[in-house]
Amino acid sequence: MTENFAAFAYLISSVLFIMALRGLSSPETARSGNIFGIVGMVIAVATTLATPGVVSYWMILLGILIGGAIGTFIAWKIEMTSLPELVAAFHSLVGLAAVCVAAAAFFEPAAYGIGTPGNIGVASLIEMSIGTAIGAVTFTGSIIAFAKLQGVMSGAPIVFPGQHALNALLGILMIALVVWFCDAQTGTLFWAIAILAFIIGFLIIIPIGGADMPVVISMLNSYSGWAACGIGFTLSNMALIVTGALVGSSGAILSYIMCKGMNRSFFNVILGGFGGETAGPSEDLGDRTVRSGSAEDAAFILKNAGSVIIVPGYGMAVAQAQHALREMADLLKKEGIRVRYAIHPVAGRMPGHMNVLLAEANVPYDEVEELEEINRDFASTDVSFVIGANDVTNPAAKTDPQSAIYGMPVLNVEEAGTVLFVKRSLGSGYAGIDNPLFYRDNTMMLFADAKAMCEDIVKALE
Repeated sequence: MTENFAAFAYLISSVLFIMALRGLSSPETARSGNIFGIVGMVIAVATTLATPGVVSYWMILLGILIGGAIGTFIAWKIEMTSLPELVAAFHSLVGLAAVCVAAAAFFEPAAYGIGTPGNIGVASLIEMSIGTAIGAVTFTGSIIAFAKLQGVMSGAPIVFPGQHALNALLGILMIALVVWFCDAQTGTLFWAIAILAFIIGFLIIIPIGGADMPVVISMLNSYSGWAACGIGFTLSNMALIVTGALVGSSGAILSYIMCKGMNRSFFNVILGGFGGETAGPSEDLGDRTVRSGSAEDAAFILKNAGSVIIVPGYGMAVAQAQHALREMADLLKKEGIRVRYAIHPVAGRMPGHMNVLLAEANVPYDEVEELEEINRDFASTDVSFVIGANDVTNPAAKTDPQSAIYGMPVLNVEEAGTVLFVKRSLGSGYAGIDNPLFYRDNTMMLFADAKAMCEDIVKALE
């Protein structure tokens, strides 16, 4: 394959990747976006394999078969509720791959056409240093995110005195090591950069609390993209450069959007410094009287409502209740009741989590509205039907300055005439704080599995 043809093929794959991102921006075009991405990746991989410099085809084929088999198995077995953990785990592998490629390029530079041991160009050394550092940070940061999402590690922020000062000192030390590495070009300095970056990745993620994990996911996605981009420069691979830049920039933009949606500082996210404040005493919840009801009670209230706003959350995802929920909504619409769905930017544990689940249940797209579009309508709504959404409906975010989520925009479900809250128990959400909404006079708790409750309500409505 000629160099010009390879460049043209990489250009086509890059265009397809851009079209994939454009397609994934909307549920209506998500399927075509995925197809564009798959075709682009096939072209990029085939082009790379066809280049003259590639050797050991049997090892490459073996790696593709092993990785493909593992990926296929995981895709078949993974539950929708576990996707955030899966994404975090895969991000860690991208980061580790970047470190491994950088190590291979440094110790065998001739194979990559970047010089000889001890005589590598400064530009190449900077590129592999950036790829190594960002990749290592992504690896350990993603491992911590995975552990918190999986419940292996507490979702509560882990803080200690002088944490930010230590991170700043390590950052300065990292820059000094990179400068020294570009001059001395020793293996010891390369591994020092990698080890220090592993430590930094650990330290910037542990102070981030569970409620902020969706932002962490998008942030780590951005880091993995920039790591790939840096290694792309080292390998002189245009497809890797473009793809890495697309992933890095789109992840950064998504992180910014998520931070804006949660009223957080973007720079604090980048530095791993938000979500780590220790909250003081929460607001007084009074006598904590709870009014609970049955499916028949809920069906009666819903049937006599003029408008209903459904708020899906992680509890719906765990119970896989989206199909039963849509069936319930269809019955209400047959009665002439207006039904809409309110989506918080960080509902679930991953951006777009609820949108995907509702699309899976064939919920019409025009019935699904984002927080800023629908929040003002709760005050004129008869019933808010909250199904497993805890932290994103917690009014303490607006009323309790000592709360860990204070300042985060939440759905104003409490303003509706009646709030029906489907939940297994009064347990706190992922942020680890109580929800005063449970004890309000206009709230009726429906203690049950979300899917079972929706199915029982459907029976009562029929």
